Amino acid sequence: MNTRNAWVLAVSLIVKSLQITSVAQYHPLGEYKGFALGHDGDVTRGKALFSTDTRVACAKCHSVDGSSSKAGPDLLTVGDKFPRSELIRSILEPSASIAVGYGTTIAETKSGEIIQGILKSASAQELELADATGNRVHIALAEIKEQKGSTLSLMPEGLQSGLTKQEFTDLIEYLVSLREPASLTSKQLGAPSVIPELATPIRIQPFLSDTLKFPHTAVLQPGDIRSGLVWFGPIPGLKNVFLAVHQTGKIWRIEKNGSNESKTLFADIAKDIFNERGPNGLLGIAFHPQFATNRRYFLKHQVFEEGKIATTIVERVASEENREDAGKPSRRLIKIVSSTQDHSGGCITFGPDGYLYIGMGDTGPQQDPQGHGQDLGTHLGKILRIDVDHAPNGQAYAIPSDNPFKNDPKALPEIWAYGFREPWRFSFDPLTGDLWVGDVGQDRVEEVAIVRRGENHGWNVFEGFEPFSNRYRKEAARYTPPIFAYRRNFGNSITGGFVYRANKQSSFYGAYICGDYTSRRIWALKQDQGTLKAVHQIGIAPQSIASFGLDHNGELFVVGYEGMVYKLDFSNSDFNKLAPEGTQTSSSR
Repeated sequence: MNTRNAWVLAVSLIVKSLQITSVAQYHPLGEYKGFALGHDGDVTRGKALFSTDTRVACAKCHSVDGSSSKAGPDLLTVGDKFPRSELIRSILEPSASIAVGYGTTIAETKSGEIIQGILKSASAQELELADATGNRVHIALAEIKEQKGSTLSLMPEGLQSGLTKQEFTDLIEYLVSLREPASLTSKQLGAPSVIPELATPIRIQPFLSDTLKFPHTAVLQPGDIRSGLVWFGPIPGLKNVFLAVHQTGKIWRIEKNGSNESKTLFADIAKDIFNERGPNGLLGIAFHPQFATNRRYFLKHQVFEEGKIATTIVERVASEENREDAGKPSRRLIKIVSSTQDHSGGCITFGPDGYLYIGMGDTGPQQDPQGHGQDLGTHLGKILRIDVDHAPNGQAYAIPSDNPFKNDPKALPEIWAYGFREPWRFSFDPLTGDLWVGDVGQDRVEEVAIVRRGENHGWNVFEGFEPFSNRYRKEAARYTPPIFAYRRNFGNSITGGFVYRANKQSSFYGAYICGDYTSRRIWALKQDQGTLKAVHQIGIAPQSIASFGLDHNGELFVVGYEGMVYKLDFSNSDFNKLAPEGTQTSSSR
């Protein structure tokens, strides 16, 4: 038996050994869930189950030291990342919600072998997969007949069925106890251990009625990816008319004037996009600065071509009245091939200079093992900047003359700034022109940065303010720190927002408003010369925060992934009036 066949057999035996023949050997799933939610467990007993008990064998797949050395996600701070109910579900239904970056990859070789595992590395020559024990196998790309993702987790079903309800609860209690040690906290001013809350939170009011909301697609089977609302904003030149972008490829026109409101389909490009296996689909939209006259608008979405997921930027044209898309085919400007199904970035926007800015994530695998963020020879992990109004020599766009790496033969000319993991949303301050970026973190922190021409924002050498890896560190490199970084107990997926400029008399004037997708917390922060001066929690959104929106008057909206849009009302709140200390959210547990 050759080495690879032995590896495949080992995986099969491990999975079989972990799967129990009767999932209901002791109790149905609902009984485990109800008991664990209603009873306390014992952390010490739970740790023993996790570390040494062969009935669950958790330690074979998961590290708890921050090393991410095994096949499954590192659980060093899992108690900060997820509430008790989600930890329970992750064991009872492992395929229902697979952690980003840990979906199962299946490779079929030309010789007929089927090899599956977690993708740990992907180069131009080979794939590296990790099995359930963390063992690695290298597969030359030339040997691969087909590569695809699976909606089933590598973690087997029925792990709890060999445990009593109390033992299961002990295991959950141990996972809940895994929180970030205070020693890991950055002492930087921009990473506060306490984020004060306002004495009077801002009002968060539904902007759409129930008849206009956009419910996300239902889950059809375990592992299916839900698709939701990802963007909301006004149509330039039209008063009280908005667009709502759905991840599935539908774009809706919303007309709202007082109590009069309507929703009609503006465009449907579902057939053009890839919307499976991860945070893919239609993710961003940008109107040309002269949209009112030239009707040009741009979309960012994924495609699946030649066996690879790729991000594309396309141009489309609206009808003469701007009531709907003109129905003409998209014109592709750029295609950027991904390494995995994750971290494609989620934003495009025009800057005050009239150029189109594009946010690209490192596209994985987790920890960016190929160093995409630091590699100027790839578009991955970058903010790009292109000129869509000129197309020299038959090209799809031009490179602005002052792009920082235009004349560097070792760099791609589109790059404006680099060192990003997953720039999910970004925007320009209309007063100062500052580019604010929310960049989703890896293991410990989320971050917000002001980004300028040619800067290196550190990933994967740094995560937030803290060192992450020396693998791609360069002695002469200068790394720009973020303005604000927060730990996992505040949330684990930053959603960038906007600087509030609607009302000069407001105490929030000049504050950057952002939030966290998972915890739904909304923050306002103020800075001076790149140094955080204050950050306050100003409210909690009713739904997961997929994006923020800005209308013609500079008023702000929260886009709920589950399908509702909310307007933020700052009028009855004061940025400088905080709740008593005993009610503030602290990072110390």
